[in-house]
Amino acid sequence: MKETIVPVEWKGDFVKLLDQTVLPEREEYLEVREIRQMWDAIQRLCVRGAPAIGVAAGYGVALEMQRHVSDSIENYHRILEEALDYLSTSRPTAVNLFWALGRMRGVGKQYETESNSVCQKYLEEEAKAIERYEENACIAIGENLLSLLEDGMTLLTHCNAGGIATVRYGTALSPMLLGQERGIHFKVYADETRPLLQGARLTAWELQKAGVDVTLITDNMAGMLMKQNKIDAVIVGCDRVAANGDAANKIGTYSVAVLAKHHQIPFYVAGPVSTIDRNAKTGEDIPIEERSPEEITCGFGKRTAPEGIKVYNPAFDVTPHELITAIVTEKGIVTHPNQEKITALYHNG
Repeated sequence: MKETIVPVEWKGDFVKLLDQTVLPEREEYLEVREIRQMWDAIQRLCVRGAPAIGVAAGYGVALEMQRHVSDSIENYHRILEEALDYLSTSRPTAVNLFWALGRMRGVGKQYETESNSVCQKYLEEEAKAIERYEENACIAIGENLLSLLEDGMTLLTHCNAGGIATVRYGTALSPMLLGQERGIHFKVYADETRPLLQGARLTAWELQKAGVDVTLITDNMAGMLMKQNKIDAVIVGCDRVAANGDAANKIGTYSVAVLAKHHQIPFYVAGPVSTIDRNAKTGEDIPIEERSPEEITCGFGKRTAPEGIKVYNPAFDVTPHELITAIVTEKGIVTHPNQEKITALYHNG
C-alpha cells in the first residue's frame, strides 16, 4: 500500500476519526471527545464498516469513562453500563458493534471490585486489543483470499470493505491491497453502491490511492460485465453472518450474488469471525436497518424525486448461504457454508 489510512485512532484523551461522509472530495478528521459525538459519528456513517464501528465503539466507551474515574466505584460502573447501552443503539445491523461492546462489558465486570483507575486502565487496553485483533484478522483474511485467486484476475466488489471500513487492509479489499504490495495485480470493478455511493466515494478512492487498477461502474452494470466474461470472481464484505452462513451486507449484495450464481462466478464473502452472530439462526433473524428517505430523494443535497413520494430504504440485504461460494475469515475458508461448518469454524483455534 502506498499510504496507510487510519480510520480510527486512539489519541489518549480523544479519538481521531476519518470523516468518511466528505470523501473523496476532502480528507478530514474529527476529534471525538465524548460519547455523544461517537454515537453521532457511527450513526451518520462518519465511521462505517462493521470492524471499524466495533473499534470506534470500544474507544468511545474508554473515552467516556475517563471522565468518571474520580467518581465512586458504584457510580463509575453505573455510567459504564449506560455508556455501553447507549452506544449499542447507534446502528442495529453490524454485529461487531455488539461484539466489541460485549468485550468492554466483560472487562467492567471483571474489575468491578477494583479501583476505578485499575478498571479504566484495562478498559483502554481492551479497546486497543480490539483494534489489534481486527488488524491481524484483516491480514489473515487477505492471505486466505489470495490462496483462492490468481495474478491478473478481474474482480468485482460492492460497497466498501477496505482499510477505512476496518483496520488498515480491510476484508474484501485485503487481497487487492496485499497483492499490490507483493506485485500480484488484479483489475477491480467497483459498484458505485446506491444510495450513498460507498463504492464510488470510498472504494474507488481507496484503491486508486493504493495504485490498484480500479474501474467504477453503476450497480446495474454488473450483470452485463458478467455476461461479457469480464469478471472472474466477486468479493464482498459482511456486517453480520448468521449461524447457517447467511450473510448481511450493504443493500445490493444479494442481487450481485444472484447474478454471480447465474453466470457461474465464484462469490466470496470476507469477514472476521467477530462478524458471526451465533444467536441469529438464519438471515431472517438479522435486523435490517432502515435509513432516512432523504438519502434517496435528496442525495448529496440535490432533490431527485418528487415531494411526498413513499420511500423504502433498507441499508442492508441478506445473501442466502446457498449463493455463497465461500466465507473467508482469519481462521480459515468455509466453502459452501452451512450451520455445521460455521459452528466448526467458530470453535476452531
